Amino acid sequence: MRIALPHNTTREEAKRKIEQRLSNLEQQYGHYATDIDKNWEGDRLNFNVKAKGMTGSGFVEVTDSEIILDGKLPLMARPFESRIKSTIEREAESMFRA
Repeated sequence: MRIALPHNTTREEAKRKIEQRLSNLEQQYGHYATDIDKNWEGDRLNFNVKAKGMTGSGFVEVTDSEIILDGKLPLMARPFESRIKSTIEREAESMFRA
């Protein structure tokens, strides 16, 4: 699944907002995850998540103008890909309103 969304801010501010939102999500839903691994390499956040027997992985890249999310959904989650994608798009829109 690949999603590209405008962020209308600086790279550093976009990264800060992403990190803040991920922290909130971990607090809210972290009890479902058995393993969360994420690390920034420059402007790219690599991640792996295991939850309820499923594994997801991918990266979020911050460019001058957009956020690019590229991730592999677990096989069991693929039927919900369009719903997951629209949820991520709505969330990013609320985070990065101009």
